[in-house]
Amino acid sequence: MSVPMYFPCLVVQNLMKKLIVDTKRYQSQQYGFKPSFKINYGLDAMQVVALHHYPELVDQCCDLVNSEWKRSRTARMRSFESSCDKLPTNLVLVQEANVIGHSKLSVIPSMPDACFLESVVIDKELRGKGYGKYLMNRIEEHCRRIGLRMIFLSTKDKMEFYEKLGYDMCAPVSIYGQYVRTQMPSSVRPMPPNIGKNGSAAAPQPAPPPPPPPPELYNGADPKKKNFMSKVL
Repeated sequence: MSVPMYFPCLVVQNLMKKLIVDTKRYQSQQYGFKPSFKINYGLDAMQVVALHHYPELVDQCCDLVNSEWKRSRTARMRSFESSCDKLPTNLVLVQEANVIGHSKLSVIPSMPDACFLESVVIDKELRGKGYGKYLMNRIEEHCRRIGLRMIFLSTKDKMEFYEKLGYDMCAPVSIYGQYVRTQMPSSVRPMPPNIGKNGSAAAPQPAPPPPPPPPELYNGADPKKKNFMSKVL
């Protein structure tokens, strides 16, 4: 019986898969590495990992992100150091030990069950080949796994890309400050009713005219400004 020509190739592929899995298992046991996602062999052994578990990838991440948004290397490294298992988290797309994509998820103080996707970047030479969509899908999986129910982001010119992934235009959100329920300051507390000379309540004063309606927070996409988008997971 003749052996198909592709049989040796399958054997080699299976051996390579086992070698990679065994290597990752050894790293996890010896050094505490915790890959965020299983390797997907259908996409050339790509994986998405949390940067703080793979510090050897920091230099590549810095080069990739700075190629899109210039910033001092010191400031960029300091930003990467804040990555943790909760939030903020830097998720990195790796293919054959090369960083080809990066993203950062940050806290929204007023929305504990949501996060803000600060940045997403793919290597310029690999754009338009589905890597961005792959990274976004893994980001959403990660958010669901840590209990988040909504993702917000902002973009100037990638609305169509995010719309295809299910994101809709929304009002702006802030990732700065702290959401704290404070006591109403005395300067804006309601005053007691006016008391007349004879001790009876004075006639009520006419109510002031209502304030003008607030300006619209968004009115369609504007490629010259930040457009905020969101998706329920």
